[in-house]
Order: sequence, then C-alpha cells, then structure tokens
Amino acid sequence: MKPIRKAVLPVAGLGTRFLPATKAVPKEMLTVVDRPVVQHVVDEAREAGIEHFIFVTGRGKAVIEDHFDIAYELDRTLQERGKQAAYEALKKDLPKAGQTSFTRQQAPLGLGHAVWCAREIVGDEPFAVLLPDMLSKGCMQQMLAAYERHGGNIIATEEVKPEETHQYGIVSVGKTFGQTFEITGMVEKPKQGTAPSNSIISGRYILQPEIFAILEKGETGAGGEIQLTDAMIKLMAEQKFFGMHYEGRTYDTGSKIGFLTANLAYALERPDLAEPLKAEIARLLNGA
Repeated sequence: MKPIRKAVLPVAGLGTRFLPATKAVPKEMLTVVDRPVVQHVVDEAREAGIEHFIFVTGRGKAVIEDHFDIAYELDRTLQERGKQAAYEALKKDLPKAGQTSFTRQQAPLGLGHAVWCAREIVGDEPFAVLLPDMLSKGCMQQMLAAYERHGGNIIATEEVKPEETHQYGIVSVGKTFGQTFEITGMVEKPKQGTAPSNSIISGRYILQPEIFAILEKGETGAGGEIQLTDAMIKLMAEQKFFGMHYEGRTYDTGSKIGFLTANLAYALERPDLAEPLKAEIARLLNGA
C-alpha cells in the first residue's frame, strides 16, 4: 500500500459569490483571521504529513504562487527592523524547495477536470484532494489514519439535516467500522426526499491514480461539467470506497456566512484574541 505523499488543491475558481472582493484578490487568499484560507488548508495537510502540494490554478491566481515563495524584500525589511518573530513565522510557513507545483486549468470545466489537470505531477500513486473553500482542522490526519486501516479510496463525510441533502453529494452507507464505513453508492445533489442517507461529501478525498483514466474521457455530468463524483462512481465498480465521518466541524468559506463563522471560530481559539473579541461581540449584540 503506497503512502499518501501528494495533495491536489483546486484553486482555479472565480469566487463570484465574493465579488467585488474577489475581482482582484483570489478567494483562496481572503483571510481567516490573519492567514489566507489556502494557507489554513495547506497547514492541515502538512500537519498530516503531506509532502508535496499541487495547486491547480487559473488566470489571475499568480498571487497564490507568490504567497508560497520567498519574499526577499519583505524578509530583509523584517530583519532590519528587528521583527524577528514575524520573520520566523513566515519562514516556518514556507514549503521547502520542490514541495510545491503549479499547473493550469485553462477552462472552468469542473472539479473532475481540475483534478485531472494534476495527473502528470501526481503520477502513478494515490493522492489527496483538498477543496480550499472547506476548512476542516485535523480532517486529513483522520483520513490518513483511515487509509492506513482500509486502503482503497477514502472520502470525508459529515451529516446534515435530511432536508438539506439536495445541496450536496451524498453517499450510501454500508458496513460500518466505528468512524469509517463502506460506501455502496454516491449521488450528486439528489432531488429532495430521494437521498440514500444524510452523509455528505465534505471536501476531502484520498484517491487511487486509476481515477485519472476515467476523468480522461471527459464525460460531463451536472451543470455540463466533468464531475469528480461521476468518476468516483465508475471507479467504485473496480475498487473499494470508504467514508470517514470527520470528527470536527467544517467551515465552508465559499459562502459568506461560512466565511464569517470561520473567522469568529478561529479567532476565539486564539488566546490573544478570544477575550477582546467576546467583549466586542457582546457590545454589538447589545446595540453598543
């Protein structure tokens, strides 16, 4: 069983739900407290032991590449001004040479197409996919533990209210093994009342490289796009898929409420911010 060393991060989306903020700034670079959303996702993957990060970008996303590069002028300025702590923090976040790769998705043809764009860099080994809109602390670490137990393909899942299932990709639940379970089927955004469960696909995957041969065919699904879920359904005929109930809370920073909630949640975990923020929230709620 090959280890999971590489992670694909599809970051080519336009971020239209956050216009005009995302007219000039990629949505992945919007900050949750003082770190870009994409940095939080990379943090999650690094803490789990991922070694190589593959960013599938689009036009106007060069700032993401710059963020994960050395900024010589900034580093020098921080050192000259004695701001050593800030300099060391930037240095700690920086991936080592050769640990990042960038490839272009030249047209917005869907998540499946974005993953397929990384095929040459991933090669013939299993890999992780992390959707950068979704903040899920510790999720990839839990998934790698599940992969060690089961192998195959792993999908992170969470439960939602039955009346919300039509908004998500849904999995059918088979034999359970504590936190994990066999996936016996998948459906993308089922009609209300037809979902096989209330377990949604929540933006973290471990996939075997055979998925690329299926995506290569370019078959379109919902929205006229190449859907990753459709390719996974086809791969299920040949390989095992397991769901892993994520023990934590995911924040969808692609929605305004999710983004604002993530900022509050992450700030309240910070000892330097929690109490002052609580005081400010109380003032706002009291109309002060």
